[in-house]
Amino acid sequence: MTTHRILLGLLAATAVATAQEPKKDPPKEKPVVVGMEMLPSRHFVVYAKINGEGPFRLILDTGAPITLLNSEVGKKTGLTKKGGGGLFGGMNAVPVKTLEIGGVVAENSTAVVMDHPTVKAISDAFEKDGGPIVGIVGFPFFAKFAMTVDYEKKELTLTPNGYKPGDYMQDLMKNLMNADALNKPRTVAVGGVWGFEVGKEADDEKDGVTLLKVYDGTPAAKAGLKAGDRLLTLDGRWTDTVGDATLAASLVKPGKAAALVLTRAGKELKTSVTPVKGY
Repeated sequence: MTTHRILLGLLAATAVATAQEPKKDPPKEKPVVVGMEMLPSRHFVVYAKINGEGPFRLILDTGAPITLLNSEVGKKTGLTKKGGGGLFGGMNAVPVKTLEIGGVVAENSTAVVMDHPTVKAISDAFEKDGGPIVGIVGFPFFAKFAMTVDYEKKELTLTPNGYKPGDYMQDLMKNLMNADALNKPRTVAVGGVWGFEVGKEADDEKDGVTLLKVYDGTPAAKAGLKAGDRLLTLDGRWTDTVGDATLAASLVKPGKAAALVLTRAGKELKTSVTPVKGY
């Protein structure tokens, strides 16, 4: 059982610190305007070419630490080979030579190939509006650009900033290989007290993590959370693993209400928790 306490600061069984190069002065390049869609769920959708193939319909998620593509796209673009295995029940970290969105090209980035249930659910809901949604564009792409959003015109303006993001998956692998360090709780400085403990069995493949304990008098208890609840998302971010829950909690500032989606006794519940400032 992997457990995690989102309590005083944050006690985590997994914590990944992404190594990144120092930011350089941005090059003098003109910004490029890229069109986007806005789904009824308020997700941004863009059309992207992967290694010259496509375009493919992807969600642009500024909260995602990785770029994620489903297995079908992985095969079409040559990122994976048929029958190839990978980490975490089929999740492959692969190099991407080029990822192009509206003429903006990011070279030598990475992606994870995985059939994620949340992406499939969004695709099933909105495929009729423009075709299947086959993945997510995350940090390895957008971190290379200064980005602004015009909601009215449904446009993104991207300007290369000279920044080279670190390799999230490489750092994750280093942590996984260091099993002793992985299994020891350590403090992650998020500054917020939530008041619940989550965990997930190694063979548990269902969405979300389980609330193992809710501490009396904490924000979680005041919001009505109970031990045994299944946490699916926190502040709009997936919590399919203990690490996901760690990351999602760490991105919420103390005093800011965060929406939570849970299941209890087979029914979906929506609530919010406002973490308080830590000590």
